[in-house]
Amino acid sequence: MSKLTDVPKRLLIGRALPSDKLGETLLPKRIALPVFASDPLSSVAYAPGEVLLILSLAGASAYHFSPWIALAVVVLMATVVTSYRQTVHAYPNGGGTYEVAKANLGPRAGRTVASALLVDYVLTVAVSVSAGIENLGSAVPFVVENKTLCALIAIALLSVMNLRGVRESGTLFAVPTYVFVAGVFLMLIWGAVRGLVLGESMSAPTAAFEIRPEHPGLAGFALVFLLLRAFSSGCAALTGVEAISNGVPGFRRPKSRNAATTLAMMGLLAATMFCGIIALARETGVRMAEYPARDLYDNGVPVGPDYVQQPVISQVAAAVFGDGTFLFVLLAVATALVLFLAANTAFNGFPLLGSILARDAYLPRQLHTRGDRLAFSNGIILLAGAAALLVVVYGADSTRLIQLYIVGVFVSFTLSQIGMVRHWNKELPTEEDPRRRLHIHRVRAINAFGAVLTCVVLIVVLVTKFSHGAWVAVLGMVLFYAVMTSIRAHYDNVAEEIAAPADDRGDEALRPSRMHSIVLVSKLHRPTLRALAYAKLMRADSLEALTINVDAEDTRALREEWERRGIEVPLKIIDSPYREITRPVIEYVKRLRKEHPRDVVSVIIPEYVVGHWFEHLLHNQSALRLKGRLHFTPGVMVTSVPYQLESSEAARHRARRRANWSAPGDVRRGPVEKKGPAAGRREGDRRP
Repeated sequence: MSKLTDVPKRLLIGRALPSDKLGETLLPKRIALPVFASDPLSSVAYAPGEVLLILSLAGASAYHFSPWIALAVVVLMATVVTSYRQTVHAYPNGGGTYEVAKANLGPRAGRTVASALLVDYVLTVAVSVSAGIENLGSAVPFVVENKTLCALIAIALLSVMNLRGVRESGTLFAVPTYVFVAGVFLMLIWGAVRGLVLGESMSAPTAAFEIRPEHPGLAGFALVFLLLRAFSSGCAALTGVEAISNGVPGFRRPKSRNAATTLAMMGLLAATMFCGIIALARETGVRMAEYPARDLYDNGVPVGPDYVQQPVISQVAAAVFGDGTFLFVLLAVATALVLFLAANTAFNGFPLLGSILARDAYLPRQLHTRGDRLAFSNGIILLAGAAALLVVVYGADSTRLIQLYIVGVFVSFTLSQIGMVRHWNKELPTEEDPRRRLHIHRVRAINAFGAVLTCVVLIVVLVTKFSHGAWVAVLGMVLFYAVMTSIRAHYDNVAEEIAAPADDRGDEALRPSRMHSIVLVSKLHRPTLRALAYAKLMRADSLEALTINVDAEDTRALREEWERRGIEVPLKIIDSPYREITRPVIEYVKRLRKEHPRDVVSVIIPEYVVGHWFEHLLHNQSALRLKGRLHFTPGVMVTSVPYQLESSEAARHRARRRANWSAPGDVRRGPVEKKGPAAGRREGDRRP
């Protein structure tokens, strides 16, 4: 079976890497930027649209608030980026937000942050891939017509690329990210030149449309609530900012400085692109609606259900470059690719965080180990499965999925900043250097401001988005928290139960008084004889063979053969009128344990070793069932005695060794003509 799966595995993910190659997978800044920051960079492709969608509820006249909302988002982004720059210096070993919360606020806060981040990473994959499909659909109609299928294919491809390793996937993903950033900046510059220098007018494809407001004439508290909801949707531009602080160990040395520099570059690029697209969208007259078929009007007529609403960035590109031009298509393809690759931020963050949580016994320990390519393969597969499930449930609709978004982000932001404030409070009393104390006061003020601001945004997000789908994300966080708590309790209980006794006499207390050995027998053949020979070597206090009588004729033949060979081990026969094998063995072993509670029962099972995967289906099925049941019986040891059939690899190796074996003196005497196997053995017997 291993050979059957090894070839396609190597074709997909490449050859296995030894552990000493781990240093070669560390990332320089130019590769780390697209690997860890593709999510916040790509969010400028859908975050401006989310702002306009919410403002459209009050009509196109509410669009004049969009620059102020963009400014508020940029201020928040600058605060979060500056705060996380302090985090990467203070906690350079990775884990970022989780480590900060656990170390400074306690394990409960750590689990809360971890559950929020895990939910956010799953949503990042689902939202990014779905948005990428929608952007690619503006150039390729087939894609948007089969959104769910194409989204699942994209998730599968991303999984395979990440299973190949961080460095290899990062190098491949870097090109589309830089093409996207360059394309957006070219669009912003050319749009500014056309509008400000050349004085040309630019019109988006929807500029002539009218919006039917759902809530016309909003004022007072209702207008404030609408603006807060639009702001919370625009905060999608901040998703993924924490990934760099979680992935500091993936950077080259000096790790903290390189991570902090990458954070600053990411923040500057994302803020500039977000504000630029909002400005161009307003200048070119982009019109968006949450329900376009009903609320968008063309010449006084609703556009209808056949209308496909293009993302804001696609409409702005059509206005600036021209619809269908080379630069328009290039930016559309680059946008789609970078949105797919934005999911790569989660594919790097989720497995790494899962490994840290597994190390702390909050998740299964299998998530802590690296795969063949030094990536956390189990975490990658788990993330892909969870994201695929969300894509199927929500039909790869980014507008519906994004309502679940952001809650987890700001939970982790808030607790992280509060944790950093407490971290600096702990360091301040022990620091005597005046310049260092001044630095601590400054960064503590930054983290305190960030904590207050992100907490306010978290409240806004919960209030404005809870009934629109954010409750699903909250429920996911609660479930993750409960699962992690249960797993930790299980591991703690197991560790306590299996801990070695404190006194030196503990080994004597665990030693059984006697041992009974039972060899399970179905027929008298080579595997049975080997198992009997092994059992005799164990020198148990008592030894017997056990067979189950399901066929009287076969049992009689076995007993006669047993007596004819004069086997000294007593053969015990248990009748089974209902032709069961497993239950009579289990009941007999339990009866022995009940009669001799301080004794140990050793059950020895002969098994075949076969060479082909399909042969496993033909052998050892009763043995597997017996082992599965006996493992749950206290005081019972189960031993398998393998017998290699000719099809097995071990048997083939033995045959090759026999064929190549030379007896002493063969070289001196020269080659001997062989007359068949039997003759060869007779001649070998006559040799001195």
